[in-house]
Amino acid sequence: MDDRERLQYLQAMGIDVWVPRDAVAEQPAAAEQGAEDGPGATRVDRPPADDGDTVMQAWRQLEQEVAGCRLCPLAETRTQTVFGTGNRNADWMLIGEAPGQNEDQKGKPFVGKAGLLLTEMLRSLNLGREEVFIANILKCRPPDNRDPRADEVAACQPYLQRQIALIRPKIILAVGRVAAQQLLKTDAPLAKLRGKVHYLEEIPVVVVYHPAYLLRSPLEKRKAWSDLQMAERIYRDLQD
Repeated sequence: MDDRERLQYLQAMGIDVWVPRDAVAEQPAAAEQGAEDGPGATRVDRPPADDGDTVMQAWRQLEQEVAGCRLCPLAETRTQTVFGTGNRNADWMLIGEAPGQNEDQKGKPFVGKAGLLLTEMLRSLNLGREEVFIANILKCRPPDNRDPRADEVAACQPYLQRQIALIRPKIILAVGRVAAQQLLKTDAPLAKLRGKVHYLEEIPVVVVYHPAYLLRSPLEKRKAWSDLQMAERIYRDLQD
């Protein structure tokens, strides 16, 4: 993707493309921020590399378990589970809160207007949705899109842990307050979580605004772009 096309995607996100990047970025690089572990951060036990057939079998088994899951009351109200989509060998993994109404109906995460904006956010990083893996803390929609309850998170947590272990991402984006708090096991507000790097075991975690929030608060899109830039810097550092 050339710079011109990249600027078009930034413009679609609502970023003033004439503003120099140095003026837009509001947060220092991850190395200057320092690394943090979220208190009580979820442990991810990563299995050793295995042959392709074994990994595929593990994915199939996990999908079947999620599709038939009845570990919490959300099984009674869902239309279908939302397992996650994308590249199962991705370097980038995005983790949101829970399926909404559109996701519940289509069985895919981040669809509708928020999903379109998320796609533009990824494109600003030269990434397509097919290059990343997108999942949620919960695999079923909570009624009325309420926040997940503790018992629901506990029931779904092993599924997400297994997804992370199978994908082995190099970086995770925690999308939105609820996802960040649940993933990092903290009650800190999003304002204190974004702008710095956290760790889920050895995996860097960057907290970003939920695209649904950005649709309601377009003035925050510059901060969102700053967070994405920071994530990109961290990822590039991992390649060196």
